[in-house]
Amino acid sequence: MSMARSETANNLHVAVLPSPGMGHIIPLFNLANRLATDHGCHVSYLNITAEASAAQTQLLTSPNLPPNLHIVHIPPAKQPTHLPQEEQSTLAFTRLCHIVDDNLRELKSILLHLGKPKALIIDIFCTQAFEVCKQLSIPVYTFYTASAALFAFSLYLPVMDREIIDCEFVDLPEPIRVPGCSPIRTEDLITQVTNRKIEEYKWFLFHSSRLPMAAGTLLNTWNEFEPITLKAIKENPFYHQIPAPPIYPIGPLIKETEPITISGAECLAWLDSQPPESVVFVALGSGGSLTELQLTEVAWGLELSGQRFIWVIRAPSDVDPTAAFFKAGDTDSDDPRTFLPAGFVERTKGVGHLVSSWAPQAKVLGHRSTGAFWSHCGWNSTLESMTYGVPMIAWPLYAEQRMNASALVEDIGVAVKPAVDPGMGEVVPREEIKRVVSKIIESEEGKAMRRKARELSQSAAKALNSSGNGSSYESLVRLVHKWKANQV
Repeated sequence: MSMARSETANNLHVAVLPSPGMGHIIPLFNLANRLATDHGCHVSYLNITAEASAAQTQLLTSPNLPPNLHIVHIPPAKQPTHLPQEEQSTLAFTRLCHIVDDNLRELKSILLHLGKPKALIIDIFCTQAFEVCKQLSIPVYTFYTASAALFAFSLYLPVMDREIIDCEFVDLPEPIRVPGCSPIRTEDLITQVTNRKIEEYKWFLFHSSRLPMAAGTLLNTWNEFEPITLKAIKENPFYHQIPAPPIYPIGPLIKETEPITISGAECLAWLDSQPPESVVFVALGSGGSLTELQLTEVAWGLELSGQRFIWVIRAPSDVDPTAAFFKAGDTDSDDPRTFLPAGFVERTKGVGHLVSSWAPQAKVLGHRSTGAFWSHCGWNSTLESMTYGVPMIAWPLYAEQRMNASALVEDIGVAVKPAVDPGMGEVVPREEIKRVVSKIIESEEGKAMRRKARELSQSAAKALNSSGNGSSYESLVRLVHKWKANQV
């Protein structure tokens, strides 16, 4: 086990613990980096190495880490839980929860070896740390890596579980009315609560019910992006009665740097030769996959639209949309020609650029030639798109992505969502894809979404401003001062 004690006794020592999956690892790494570089903290980043993806290993072995940010590698558990054979290829969330449960057995000894940090910041699926840290008198804070809207729903979930006993939540006749927040349509509910009989739901309820145990909750959002929800959590009596922990909106925290591979450099070079705001960037997250039929329709829709595109492509999966969750950053050895329509690569040469599995997303979104982001609407990708002022084509796949997509389209007005064809088994047909892609690049409605996204980009920069009393920057400053004063 690789460990490092604080080199400077006067430095505030904080530990950070993410659960597996790049959607969790990246935001907690960004927070750790921010605490180390901007706030002078000594940070120990606890890395669960069991089933680590290539992208995770690459990120956490970078030679360019700040000197006061140390990666503590937790070796795989000697006796891991063995899931039933039928679950091994599905339900990534259940698998994630078992990995965390198995690999936190030595957390107490790790924290003692590190010299008992002043605070531990955990991912929302690492709540087993609460009991360990209570024994050590270490305050625990959660960093909720999804939206504030999902945080509010998670606080309300135990109430729903107690009061709604005769049906599934997805069968309710009306939208879910989380106190003080926008209603959630049942079809937009997070995947993990759509079947209350399975282990996935039980894990999500377990961790959600323990959120009030935190000394505080950090949220990767900012006041102008989710004003209604943040106001509700602070002021609505429901959250006071729980009681909900104090909240610290500190976002948007996104990747500021990332290693550029050869294929990534080729992608950026191709972008350099394209007109401003002309390229649709298609990337469905670190774990998302399309079915074979849907991938075919996407290819035809892009080709028929005639619009320029970069497509981060991986082999289709007809079994599970989360098929790539534990394989992020793996080099896809399959030739895209084997699963794309015959002749597609040749016909779109010059107009489109294919990237296998992984691309420098932040760099692409920040490029002048990028005009739209076709995204699964994971929260990290959503924040990156808004930070760079890029409107979105919403293509949710799993988890809370449908909630995010609906908010982006209906409440915020920075995205368009293609319509499925029920006659094709919930597949979005090529003509609809052609329509949406052309709309977001060429139409007046697309230009309006771009203007709104730019306004949010400006408000995000203002929230993070360290010299102009940015709300998110000051929120993190207050928390660090609290730790330093031992007022926890």
